[in-house]
Amino acid sequence: MAEYKYSTLAVHAGQYPDPQTGAVNVPVYLSSTFELTGIGTDKGWDYSRAGNPTRDRLEEALAVLEGGSSAHAFGSGMAALTALMAPLHAGDHLICSHNVYGGTARLLDEVICHFGIEVEYVDLANLDAVAAALKPNTKLVHVETPTNPLMQLTDIAAVAELAHKAGAEVSVDNTFLSPVLQSPLALGADIVMHSTTKFLNGHSDGLGGVLVGTKPEHRDRYILMQKALGGILSPFECFLVLRGIKTLPLRMKQHDENGRAVAAFLSAHPKVQKIFYPGLASHPQHELAARQQKGFGSMMTLELDSKDAVGRFLSALKIFLNAESLGGVESLASHSATTTHAGMTEERRQAIGITPELVRLSVGIEDKEDLIADLAQALEAV
Repeated sequence: MAEYKYSTLAVHAGQYPDPQTGAVNVPVYLSSTFELTGIGTDKGWDYSRAGNPTRDRLEEALAVLEGGSSAHAFGSGMAALTALMAPLHAGDHLICSHNVYGGTARLLDEVICHFGIEVEYVDLANLDAVAAALKPNTKLVHVETPTNPLMQLTDIAAVAELAHKAGAEVSVDNTFLSPVLQSPLALGADIVMHSTTKFLNGHSDGLGGVLVGTKPEHRDRYILMQKALGGILSPFECFLVLRGIKTLPLRMKQHDENGRAVAAFLSAHPKVQKIFYPGLASHPQHELAARQQKGFGSMMTLELDSKDAVGRFLSALKIFLNAESLGGVESLASHSATTTHAGMTEERRQAIGITPELVRLSVGIEDKEDLIADLAQALEAV
């Protein structure tokens, strides 16, 4: 289906009518096991951990949307990250964005490092630092761009070039922008990861994760991880993501429009000390965002003058909900230091810039004038 435009692909990739019934929606196959046709033969499925018809359709759709060769759905974004890291061996070296999502850091610091894997956090915006960090035993460079919540960018093409010369693969967490606004594989990345919980699903009603690979060995590797680790996505939640991606281009267009408007408002407000949003010309990596991305999205972080101010601001919001997730149709606000990065020590948070004065916004698809009015009245309470 590669010849079709993106909005057409979102509706139809992997979502053709059911050949048995003609149903235009992909059926939800709530079956843990499947009848075999003989000894060692089947109709394509034998056990749902190894494969399920509904999951197959979702994986087909996500591979098309990211421009990959295969996609593999997992029970959460963290399950997908675990499957990404698990094939590494003792003695391997892994490089990760230094101000990464707190859950990623927790996985690396409290689980993966105990397998004898050397984990190193590097400022991936600094290409000299990337080049200096690469070693003969570096197997993977994991990039989060934009980072959560400081919205720092990594030049994917430049990092991929450096990593490939050193014999390492590059994975990119594309959760914040979705395949509509950023195409890491087209920029040279080897693997794309998403928390499908966020923009891909888009309705805050299901957890999920996905890895999209580009090589035959990725397909073999992540099918093994699904079978061996078992953290696969349920058929019903596969259906929810399939439903969500049908409207993904439309939603991302509105998210992007609203995000730009909200960021412009906040950047001019006297009570906002700082705004982190690559769509603003004042962002130090605005040029990279304009070149690398197909839009700026709806994720941003603002800084107020105290933690008490943050508390008053969050309590005064009416449309924005004080909740931890992102990427749904509704607007959310969260205090990163006590939610997404609560598992880090205060010293580590301070070192990477996660201060108590930060509020992360996930701007939804409501009317942008209503959202700006809500933020304005909440800032009056500060």
